[in-house]
Amino acid sequence: MFRSFFLSRRWFAWSILGSALILFATWYKVMLDVQINEWFGGFYNLIQKALATPGAVALDEYFGHLLTFGHVAGTYVLIAVALDWFIKHYIFRWRTAMNDFYIANWAQLRTIEGASQRVQEDTMRFARIMESLGVSFMRSLLTLFAFLPILWALSSHVKELPWVGEVSHALVYVAILFALAGTVLMAVVGVRLPGLEFHNQRVEAAYRKELVHGEDDPARASAAKVNSLFADVRTNYFRLFFHYLYFDVAKWSYLQFSVLVPYLALGPTLVAGALTLGTMQQIIRAFGKVQESFQYLVTSWSTIVELMSVYKRLRAFESQIRTTTRGTLA
Repeated sequence: MFRSFFLSRRWFAWSILGSALILFATWYKVMLDVQINEWFGGFYNLIQKALATPGAVALDEYFGHLLTFGHVAGTYVLIAVALDWFIKHYIFRWRTAMNDFYIANWAQLRTIEGASQRVQEDTMRFARIMESLGVSFMRSLLTLFAFLPILWALSSHVKELPWVGEVSHALVYVAILFALAGTVLMAVVGVRLPGLEFHNQRVEAAYRKELVHGEDDPARASAAKVNSLFADVRTNYFRLFFHYLYFDVAKWSYLQFSVLVPYLALGPTLVAGALTLGTMQQIIRAFGKVQESFQYLVTSWSTIVELMSVYKRLRAFESQIRTTTRGTLA
């Protein structure tokens, strides 16, 4: 899954240089996001000034701020579109490297149950999930590096937390602790999902294999056999639906409550009138970015579960190559 792409001279330009380009472009997007966060501070302070003192802000100054945002946001859109286009090509090259490796070893793999599915579907799913998870993980990490110092500095305006009292740089600790609590919560309520997803792929593969054999052999895919295999599929799906039910309740309840967390933490400071509107907006956005980065596992847990099931299937697939190779050498 990794060696065929990252340790191959053929794919060096895509795997190594491509990864470096994705990293740089993602970092540049984060820096543009930092500029947008700073813009919000100045813009909302301008609005506060205009509302407090009519005529204090000229219309040209107001539109000038909007034009500045347009420049930054326009650049962000161009970079985002170009990066997404490049990542799609990058991921497909990764899938191609995996496909070529498995096809080169097809003689050892063809006897494994669901071999064709693993080469065609599992490599496709692996590439698709890695595109989603890999890029979002990189973005979360870089966003954290960029916005954590900003939130640390902005936290100097917050002298007190409700029900706790004075805490230095309190918002940083609130973001970390709340995200950690969510991660632990998701890990606990979703502990059974990886195994069920893996088993789901096995029963689906068995059902699909019998139907494929039935296309060529009239003695296969009898109604009794197919119904029995589909009953296994149905049982596992219903079990998955049940476990995802309480998992989703916990996940969405946590994410909805997280919207209120920065406002709860800012309560004493806002009531005391110790912040301007612009500073409050900067704090809320920076807090949201930091919290979102720390909540990577929370928001991605379902996709991670799917990746784990695909990874386990492909690892079992590759183990056949190593076993056969060792047998040949012996």
